Amino acid sequence: MAGEERWCVVTGGRGFAARHLVAMLISSSNFSIRVADLGPTIDLGRAEETGILGDALRTGRADYVSTDLRNKAQVLKACEGAEVVFHMAAPNSSINNYQLHHSVNVDGTKNVIDACIEQKVKILIYTSSPSVVFDGVHGILNGDESLPYPPKHNDHYSVTKAEGEALVIKANGINGLRTCCIRPSSIFGPGDKLLVPSLVAAARAGKSKFIIGDGNNVYDFTYVENVAHAHICAERALSSGGSVAEKASGQAYFITNMEPIKFWEFMSLILEGLGYERPKIKIPAFVMMPIAHIVEWTYKLLGPYGMKVPQLTPSRIRLLSCSRSFNCSKAKDRLGYSPIVTLEEGLKRTVDSYPHLRAEHQPKREGLSKASIYLGSGRVADTLLWKDRKQTVITLILLIAIYFNLIASGFTIITALSKLLLVISVFLFIHGNLPGKLLGYSIEKLSPSHFELSEEASQRVAMSAVSSWNNVVNVLKSLAKGNDGSLFVKVVIFLLVLSFLGAFSLQSVFVTGVPVAFLAFFIYEKKEQEIDAMVLDILSWGNKVKSDIVRKLHRSKKTD
Repeated sequence: MAGEERWCVVTGGRGFAARHLVAMLISSSNFSIRVADLGPTIDLGRAEETGILGDALRTGRADYVSTDLRNKAQVLKACEGAEVVFHMAAPNSSINNYQLHHSVNVDGTKNVIDACIEQKVKILIYTSSPSVVFDGVHGILNGDESLPYPPKHNDHYSVTKAEGEALVIKANGINGLRTCCIRPSSIFGPGDKLLVPSLVAAARAGKSKFIIGDGNNVYDFTYVENVAHAHICAERALSSGGSVAEKASGQAYFITNMEPIKFWEFMSLILEGLGYERPKIKIPAFVMMPIAHIVEWTYKLLGPYGMKVPQLTPSRIRLLSCSRSFNCSKAKDRLGYSPIVTLEEGLKRTVDSYPHLRAEHQPKREGLSKASIYLGSGRVADTLLWKDRKQTVITLILLIAIYFNLIASGFTIITALSKLLLVISVFLFIHGNLPGKLLGYSIEKLSPSHFELSEEASQRVAMSAVSSWNNVVNVLKSLAKGNDGSLFVKVVIFLLVLSFLGAFSLQSVFVTGVPVAFLAFFIYEKKEQEIDAMVLDILSWGNKVKSDIVRKLHRSKKTD
């Protein structure tokens, strides 16, 4: 490192908060910055390419080094010649994988500490989390740094961050190294790829209507520039020397916007700012917890086969329903920290940074929906999809009348049909004898053509029946040859399903089938993209499982 240049390292430098810190460090002109992250090269967005980071990389004020914290040699190289290390790297907290989090948050942090000591780095600032003092059960209101680590943490991310934090605090003073830990609470702001995009995805899927818990849990959110500012305040305090540095080092600090707010009010402000409705329906946390456990168990089972990381997990339910607010007095006193962007301004900047996610820019369907196409795009589709509300209501009234008069009474299919035909015959007879006008209303007579089947329609019905019969005969022929095992399995499954359905009474089929018909197609039309994506995920997972099983069987045959 040439001349009087002062270099600092930002691990995980391509992460959300780290990008803002890098930009702030470049703007401060106090350091040349080495960005350390997993990628083999740095991939800049258009705004970064033309912004201060792109300019700093071109002029040599910043450089990039590919670094895996689990590789000590790479960490040593990244810290070479550095005066300050901002250790911000951590895995995605939503992935509740102990091995992953321990390898990065604990083993990786050990490598960073060792590299700082060997490379004679003066200052190490570790980005921790308020979750290190959260047990997932008891809420925290205005908590300060005297709170101990709980006996049991909410998830693997929290317990490993606590272990990493303890290691950094313990390393303070070794070989002249000064350390401290920053605990920023619930970071938000432009560039976030988790909070706002997931909120919008939930809103577009119709899932943002719900509040988990009573909705009164209080949170401390921190605008991302305030988080970056807190790191710079910590570096200034630790590098100032004397009693200030002595007092500031070897400590952990909560960092917030100092403006506690109800969690669900904050979420509502973001949703409303983007044009979506705020959540209103409250669901008790104890109702959601069993479902979350099932989802988590399913992910553990199917995760290796490609299942996406679920959002609905027990640890997430606890985070959404408990209070978590923290006191920043210690950071204000020892680091000189105070927010530089208010919560209101931070929310405005955040919402303004996602114009493409606004409700009015939601992709719209063109042409007929798949549900309408599947139903023939005719009167049946209009009825089941509530396109013709009058027709739908009349149909529902008729179905209810049929149920109570013909099905609920316990009739068999034959007696029900005969009674239905009797009712229709009486209705047609009375209708045929009514005058053309009754009480000032015109009565439209039913012409014989209403009941006639055209020659073309008759041919279609006959051809369909013949085709179905021939298909059945071809299946029987194939089975008789005894060489199509796949077909045999399909036939067996079909007959088992048929026998299962046949066990249901007419009453059960009617009570279940009618609501499903009216709800399923209606919901599918509204959530077509989400349901299709879910089906594709299930099919791709099924194909992956099938290929894995075939591969294992093939290997076992080779071994034999």
